[in-house]
Amino acid sequence: MSEAEDLAIQDTTGLTDADWAEINKLRNAHKKGGAKAVGRAMQQLAKDDPVRYVRVIGAFYPDMIREEIKDSMAERGITEEDIREILQNAEQELESVSGTKH
Repeated sequence: MSEAEDLAIQDTTGLTDADWAEINKLRNAHKKGGAKAVGRAMQQLAKDDPVRYVRVIGAFYPDMIREEIKDSMAERGITEEDIREILQNAEQELESVSGTKH
């Protein structure tokens, strides 16, 4: 796979305007300095905003990010069912606070 193919967006789900700004910074870094410049920009993004880093990298490599997250969860003994339960509890708590159902 060429460097240009590596910077192709695979999944735009959930990207914010700020995420797109970071994607454009990475593309500009690539144009100006190639793979090394992209690597430095990614390292800086990971340091400055780890959550945005995951979303941006997930746009380029969605399957890889999904697998990394699953592996990391498994190492900690967290299952998908645990996450579903946490989300369900959070939704119920939100409903009780707001007094509305979504």
